[in-house]
Amino acid sequence: MFPKNTWYVACTPNEIAEKPLGRQICNEKIVFYRGPGGRVAAVEDFCPHRGAPLSLGFIRDGLLVCGYHGLTMGCDGKTVSMPGQRVQGFPCNRSYPVEERYGFIWLWPGDPSQADPALIPHLEWADNPKWAYGGGLYHIQCDYRLMIDNLMDLTHETYVHASSIGQKEIDEVPVTTRVDGEQVVTSRFMPNIMAPPFWRAALRSNGLTDDVPVDRWQICRFSPPSHVLIEVGVAHAGKGGYEAAAADKAGSIVVDFITPESDTSIWYFWGMARDFKPADAELTASIREGQGKIFSEDLEMLEQQQRNLLAYPQRALLKLNIDAGGVQARRVLERIIAREQPAEALVSRSAE
Repeated sequence: MFPKNTWYVACTPNEIAEKPLGRQICNEKIVFYRGPGGRVAAVEDFCPHRGAPLSLGFIRDGLLVCGYHGLTMGCDGKTVSMPGQRVQGFPCNRSYPVEERYGFIWLWPGDPSQADPALIPHLEWADNPKWAYGGGLYHIQCDYRLMIDNLMDLTHETYVHASSIGQKEIDEVPVTTRVDGEQVVTSRFMPNIMAPPFWRAALRSNGLTDDVPVDRWQICRFSPPSHVLIEVGVAHAGKGGYEAAAADKAGSIVVDFITPESDTSIWYFWGMARDFKPADAELTASIREGQGKIFSEDLEMLEQQQRNLLAYPQRALLKLNIDAGGVQARRVLERIIAREQPAEALVSRSAE
């Protein structure tokens, strides 16, 4: 189960630069493409003629053309034309609210009347020249909530990411959790430790000595439906930690947009935004490569975890102190889904 009346990251602009993109989101098959004037459109990925995926077609004059028999569809889901046929009685495909903002394409899979673009979260780093961003996309076979659990409890870094960002101090310092409305925040501050390999490299990249004690921080912020932004960084010890001046630290925001494909698979848009040396494209590429390797280490663990949970559905799982962030995030999601269900049930009954 996942919220529907909300904005999800569906794809990036480069994915629809040359041809339509078929992507399943929240168990719905959708085709994304650029219509008239280059505006992004999203409709059901289903040709009303013979059921072929419209994503296998092409764009002509801002219209979506089915690659099977040439049916042509507009951005509103209505058939415009078809060779040798009158199309007035053709059924209309569902169209979806979609917005292009902050370097992403956002989709609203729920009630179109509630799709307010103002509800798309503001991303300060995405339109500020003082910040640089680099990221990627992974297709992972797991429940979207497992990824939220993973990101809200970074204790696993000591074990899954031992060669890059993990260190024993993560285990030794307790995590604190708070709930602010529908946002859940977990935080961990580790004073006077040595930086792990990834952060030593980050210090060097910012012109700082990397072989001295540092204060390290991890602040994970979950916002529904499945966005997790994590402030991470290190500062030379005794300089103020998280509040240290820019000249004494290397920090960034780990960006995680988790979009359900199905009940057991996700589209995981990951990246890192930083506010030091934003014009250094080589540094952006290097950080992106390193972060991509780190996140790939999570992929196998999550997929194997999902297989285990499906194989042993009767097994009860332990809930420990370190799980508080994920547990609270799930409670927020449960409340949102419960609010949506009465409306969904009403629509279902009226259709019958």
